[in-house]
Amino acid sequence: MPLTNEQKKQYKSIGHHLKPVLIVSENGLTEGVQAELERALNDHELIKVQLRITERDDRCALTDELCRIGGCELVQSIGKMALIYRKNPKVNKQLSNVHRFQS
Repeated sequence: MPLTNEQKKQYKSIGHHLKPVLIVSENGLTEGVQAELERALNDHELIKVQLRITERDDRCALTDELCRIGGCELVQSIGKMALIYRKNPKVNKQLSNVHRFQS
């Protein structure tokens, strides 16, 4: 289910204060990157990803592939940063960025 504009607005304000937990370089989506993506989304739900790729079209394609592989949704993409979200049905409220910052 796609995010509503209200949800995206809320997640953007939360994401503004986050540091990137995943960095993707020219090597692309290796097994290690995919494993870390899965772990980070399970723990935090909302994460910031840094894409260290110079070409804009390549970054867009990589972001789309990242969302497809992770089963997540792109909230915002600015320059070399992407903010992505995937709801966790068994959320840990101490780790989840969404629950920690909603209070």
